[in-house]
Amino acid sequence: MLGSVETKSVSPVFVGRTTELDTLTNALARAAAGEPQAVLVGGEAGVGKTRLVEEFAAVARRRGAIVTLGGCVEIGADGLPFAPFSTALRQLRRELPEQLAAAASGQEEELARLLPEIGTSATREARRDEQGMARLFELTARLLERVTTEHTVVLALEDLHWSDASTRHLLAYLFRTLRTGRLVVLATYRSDDIHRRHPLRPLLAELDRVRTVQRVELGRFNRDEVHRQIAGILAREPDPDRVDDIFDRSDGNAFFVEELAVAADEGCCTGLTDSLRDLLLVRVEGLPETAQRVARIVAEGGSTVEDRLLAAVARLTEDDLIEALRAGVNANILAPAPDRDGYRFRHSLVREAVSDDLLPGERSRLNRRYAEALEADPTLVPADERVTRLASYWYHAHDAVKALPAVLDASVEARRRHAYAEQLRLLERAMELWDTVPDAVRATLRPVDYAEIYPPCGGDPETPLRYLDLMAEAAVAGRLCGERERSLKITKRALRLLDEDPEPLRAAWFWVQRSLLTQALARGDGWAELGTAQDLVRGLPPSEVHADVLASAAGWSMLHEPGPEAMAAAERAVEYARMVGAPDIELNARLTLGGLMVDAGDIETGLAEMYEVRDRAIELGVDMVVARAHVNLPSVLEGVGRSEEAATLLAEGVHIARRLGLLDSEGWVWGNLAESFHSLGRWDEAAQAAANAQRFEQNAKPRAGGSTRLAHLAYDRGDLAEAARRLADARAFFGTHDPMPQYALPMKRVALGIAADEGRLPDARAELLAALDTGLPPGTQRYGWPLLLAATTAEADARGAQATDAGRPEILERVRKAAKTLATGVPVWRAYDLWLRAELLRAEGRTAPDEWSAAVEAVEPLGRPYDLARVRFRLAEALLSSGAGDDERARATELLRLADAVAGHLGAAPLARAAALLAQRARLVPALAAREAAPTPADPVEALGLTSRERDVLRLVAAGHTNRRIAEELFISPKTASVHVSNILAKLGVSGRGEAAALAHRLGLFPAEAGERLAAGY
Repeated sequence: MLGSVETKSVSPVFVGRTTELDTLTNALARAAAGEPQAVLVGGEAGVGKTRLVEEFAAVARRRGAIVTLGGCVEIGADGLPFAPFSTALRQLRRELPEQLAAAASGQEEELARLLPEIGTSATREARRDEQGMARLFELTARLLERVTTEHTVVLALEDLHWSDASTRHLLAYLFRTLRTGRLVVLATYRSDDIHRRHPLRPLLAELDRVRTVQRVELGRFNRDEVHRQIAGILAREPDPDRVDDIFDRSDGNAFFVEELAVAADEGCCTGLTDSLRDLLLVRVEGLPETAQRVARIVAEGGSTVEDRLLAAVARLTEDDLIEALRAGVNANILAPAPDRDGYRFRHSLVREAVSDDLLPGERSRLNRRYAEALEADPTLVPADERVTRLASYWYHAHDAVKALPAVLDASVEARRRHAYAEQLRLLERAMELWDTVPDAVRATLRPVDYAEIYPPCGGDPETPLRYLDLMAEAAVAGRLCGERERSLKITKRALRLLDEDPEPLRAAWFWVQRSLLTQALARGDGWAELGTAQDLVRGLPPSEVHADVLASAAGWSMLHEPGPEAMAAAERAVEYARMVGAPDIELNARLTLGGLMVDAGDIETGLAEMYEVRDRAIELGVDMVVARAHVNLPSVLEGVGRSEEAATLLAEGVHIARRLGLLDSEGWVWGNLAESFHSLGRWDEAAQAAANAQRFEQNAKPRAGGSTRLAHLAYDRGDLAEAARRLADARAFFGTHDPMPQYALPMKRVALGIAADEGRLPDARAELLAALDTGLPPGTQRYGWPLLLAATTAEADARGAQATDAGRPEILERVRKAAKTLATGVPVWRAYDLWLRAELLRAEGRTAPDEWSAAVEAVEPLGRPYDLARVRFRLAEALLSSGAGDDERARATELLRLADAVAGHLGAAPLARAAALLAQRARLVPALAAREAAPTPADPVEALGLTSRERDVLRLVAAGHTNRRIAEELFISPKTASVHVSNILAKLGVSGRGEAAALAHRLGLFPAEAGERLAAGY
């Protein structure tokens, strides 16, 4: 519109910033090699962040990169949801239209929330669920990875200090998850604005912990750089005294240097002004009056004001407006907007100063004129910004009658874009306005009616919107955006209102919300809240709320207290959901019902139900149920020993969750896949899957599951320190407020094994007793059997130690009693039962080769190589302990060879060392010849003059074993063991067994090794 204009105060010379620019160009080079880069650039206002980005963008373009710029848009005090991403993606679409269309193919419906041009309003009304925002983030990351497969792209986002919460969440997600693609994500922010309560501050703290994010902090110029900047601005060598004066007054801030240099060159008295605001305003006040007026209008319109909107608000003739704008641009106060026909202040500091200088009535009047112009012609601004900007203009015009409906419309738009944080802010603003609006106006408003299955107002669409309805919307928005404390406060307030004016269905709905929030905030297990909801709907006609309450109760019971009551609740939920036509609730309840059937022993019927639900959910496109089916069904399959089938389904689940962008679901899938891989002997893949489960931070529980699995793997491989660390992580993720058996029992199983291997048998017993005192309810046999086995193995391994023999009969009796309550309806459970029976006999000192042979026979068909190796090892031990003849020794040798081969393949060092030790004690020297033993250091015991057999005896004496136990361990007679002990005492020059044990410990002759346990309980 204006053509070329003069911009005198901007230096044509790029001053300083060599190190910072090198950092950015190095990041560009790494990105071009296929390694995505994330860079945060911070600095105070006016220090030169935008100029650095401009110079880097020029370098990137010269190297063939595509550069897209997006700025966080401020309208009054409000940010537009996803504004910088929408702007940048719009530019990317113009640069690479075919590539972006191909990358977005099949996901236009979701991605249209960021880039409306690729979808329609009809598609944008589709899927709305609890993981909607997470799905949008995942799909955005995948879009960028695909587009940048063949093109290097710089995505620059400016002014994060104005960013909305949804933008911040998306940026954090990209910084954490981008792993492939030729992409640089560059973001700038004003560091001097980040006070303690600034919403950007937590994000910056979080990103400081992300290893892949680089931070660049721009400092102020030194005197030499200020001198070069002034010379560039004036196009001549400046007077040294003037440089000193400007350097002192600007303190090296690049923007202040510009303003002071130009003011001084023009003979302005600015140099005598102490007020920063006056410094920023002085050149605005030097504009013609009409230009000043236009500057004030632009300042209140937002970060950028469109040309046609400005004309409508300014109400000047076209020529007068052009002249006013030309004056502002020539003075380098205003600048044409880079991404649309409009204008913005060249520097936000000036805009803020001009806006702050407005009188209160003047500000309200300008906002009203903006709102009236936009209502008269909605095409004045981009369609995706229209409702949000209109709501902001009316709100800041202090016209509650106009603002309330506009704010509600904006909240709907925010929700459609999964910008739940902005939706919550707008709904809170609507609640603030509610009492200031006349009843007659409120009577014209209708429910937004999205709050999940919150009951629509009496079922009558003509019933006016009520304050309670706003609270329901806000409660859901707060839960979805992670503002759970705010959501809980709203929920509690709503329930207090419902105490005064009872409405059972609405109250029940809010109690379900309170249950979800209580669990998420680790304030309890949520059952009391669900119980209240059930009481409220009891006796009422069927409804979606009633069905949802029953389904929620059944789902809770499945995880905490599976049994007949849980199954009855699930059946009623299915029945009610069918009656009211709620397929999502019906399918969810049926999935729960199928799992409960399996827990109750009706395995094939339950699995068939779950498979049918999965197929039906895929057919209907109920994404959340599809995802849940690929979590729960494989978990149930794993629980009944069908690990291969579970792993196949879980591999499909990874792709489905990724395609739908369901982050929590993907975390659950990876955790379950780690468990199945562990069972199948694919331990390296199990470790990778468990690590993948920990990448998703939406919910701590999948991360707890991943940590538990990593702890289990570390334990089986003999790394007790790593196992303990991972176990602590799991407990921290899960907390103590909600002890679900599926988490508590596996964690206790690992804790018990670690304690036993570290010689802390009382602690191991405490873990077992705590679990048994809590109980092993129906459906927990998949966790109960391994726990009982681990406890019994620990007792058997400790047998003969006087300090721990006391109390063993009581422990073993508790184990037997608990085992009687566990189901044995599938092969894997029957195998555990036989294995436990054999282990109980070993703990009582009986060899029982027949029982171990039965256990081996039961485990062999399961396809669980580690479990099979363990029972084979025990059978070999039993055969050698029972007066073995040549046939038994030959069989034991083969069993040990097989067990050792599996242990070596898996890296199960404890089992490998146990097998080697048994072969050594039994003089089966050729037994493990198939696998070379690792070189070992010289034996320090030899220096004491002890023979190899005396070394073995001393090791057992140091462990506190009696002569009888030593004889059993070494397959010798008690009398021979006694002779060896006497010889050892003489050689060591000590008077008794206690002194011998103390000397061995003091000299560190037998350091405690996880490898000397016999894979206890695993």
